[in-house]
Amino acid sequence: MVNPKKKPKFLKQGITYLKRIRVRWRKPRGIDSKLRKKEKSKGKSPNVGYRAPKSMRNLHPSGLQEAYIQNIKDLERIDPKTQAGRLSSTIGKKKRELIVKKSEEMKIKLLNA
Repeated sequence: MVNPKKKPKFLKQGITYLKRIRVRWRKPRGIDSKLRKKEKSKGKSPNVGYRAPKSMRNLHPSGLQEAYIQNIKDLERIDPKTQAGRLSSTIGKKKRELIVKKSEEMKIKLLNA
């Protein structure tokens, strides 16, 4: 369930001809800026129209909501149809193996197993 409309890459003004400019968005502020005036050939600037639909926001690219897992009890609160689990980075190797085994039995998808 990936958003069908792909967003353009929003580039900082002057990125195409100045190598020293970093590739991240900054709002154009000059009084003669063509990008600020939204001239068609000068690139795209971010605006509300590029926002994802409310139903798609905060979803993993697989279309499932992410649920944070720190122990085996957290698996019981997950709905396998609408949620996927993300394991905490502080879980040790033994507990991680137990959680992965239990999630396979419960048919819960883990995103970083």
